[in-house]
Amino acid sequence: MKTSQNTALREELLTALKGDKSHIEFESAVSDFPVKLAGSKPHGAPHSAWQLLEHMRIAQYDILEFCRNPHHKSPKWPEGYWPETEAPPDAKAWAASVAAFRKESAEMADLVKSTNEDLYKVIEGGEGQTLLRETLILAAHNSYHLGQLMFLKKMLLAK
Repeated sequence: MKTSQNTALREELLTALKGDKSHIEFESAVSDFPVKLAGSKPHGAPHSAWQLLEHMRIAQYDILEFCRNPHHKSPKWPEGYWPETEAPPDAKAWAASVAAFRKESAEMADLVKSTNEDLYKVIEGGEGQTLLRETLILAAHNSYHLGQLMFLKKMLLAK
């Protein structure tokens, strides 16, 4: 692949990770979220905001570590990818989860930006996965759950 094409692909991946353009940005979903309602589930909602935030954080951390650590062990599926409670223990837990998500999102972006990282190389310790594949999965996963989180936020604030 030509350098300019590789650069363009990396830029598109970074846009997808950030949530720019057609995806919801993380900051839009979590900024001014009423933390006191983070454990609430409106009628018919399968998850609370806390569950969604923690699920995204845990999954993102797992993907990040899988991409950079060949000895990483993923949590047990599916229970290891969800918090044990519907509500955060306190506002500090919510803030810590948001901060961890931001930090790990930036670290994933750094991997994608690095020209030392081959987007197509099979990840050591995996089963044929590449950084390109994992980045696309993470962007799609976050986009899906950020949509749910934004919908919950609108429902909870409408009450």
